[in-house]
Amino acid sequence: MIRLSIPLRQALARLSLPLMIAAAFGVMLLGKADALLAERLRSHLADALSPIYAALAEPMGAVRNLVEEVQSLAQLREENAVLREENERLRRWQAAALALESENELLRRQLNFLPEAAPAFVTARVVADGGGTYARAVLLATGPQHAIRKGQVALDERGFVGRVTEVGSRSARVLLATDMNSRIPVTLESSRARAIMAGSNGARPRLSHWPEGVMPVEGERIVTSAEAGAFPAGLPVGVVRVSPQGAPEVELFARLDRLDAVRLFDYGLRGILPPEAVARPEPRPGRR
Repeated sequence: MIRLSIPLRQALARLSLPLMIAAAFGVMLLGKADALLAERLRSHLADALSPIYAALAEPMGAVRNLVEEVQSLAQLREENAVLREENERLRRWQAAALALESENELLRRQLNFLPEAAPAFVTARVVADGGGTYARAVLLATGPQHAIRKGQVALDERGFVGRVTEVGSRSARVLLATDMNSRIPVTLESSRARAIMAGSNGARPRLSHWPEGVMPVEGERIVTSAEAGAFPAGLPVGVVRVSPQGAPEVELFARLDRLDAVRLFDYGLRGILPPEAVARPEPRPGRR
């Protein structure tokens, strides 16, 4: 091993950077002066380094795959822990539901309860959003011979959607619960208090006209009320959410922004009369 003196090593250290800069400029000038020669040098260098890159790519790819496998295993472990907790919670809910079902059957037998007949319903596909008189409504495509009428209740697989307001020969229009013209009588499930759910043209309708001394609670379930005979009682609507301004709103169960098909139920209710069915007052006789 050749030992260099300290002054010589210091001189080489000071000259290394200028030499590298000069070499870089030389390569650049050479590339500008003779492009063909520079291209040949690059191709020869690439040919010489390609086996090295190929040899390094294999272990690097294996390491990358190993890291991804470890990350996926960690994610699977977390997901399994979450699924175990959810399964345990569902088992508890299932046990509670079975106990309540048996208790309900026993009480029905003791009271000689007569169950209500299952309502008839038809399923229609949503073909258009909006349009017509209302800002929040959907248009349904129906067959030429349908039994759809005004006032029928529209539900999706999650809960209350709205009600039928217009019926044609091959179409029907449903006023959504979020429209500002929508007024739905509802019940606060925990306190059993009555209220009105009013649409605001936004994502969440607002609650109003609840009894004095009762306040809607965050997370409380909302179901329909049978007030005025417009809707059946107990249809799932949503849960209470308090806005940043402190006003109680309803987060609907139904996904109104993803409606593909709705079911129209006929409960046989006549609580809401169409405008043409309202009797007009007789004209007053003119003065003589």
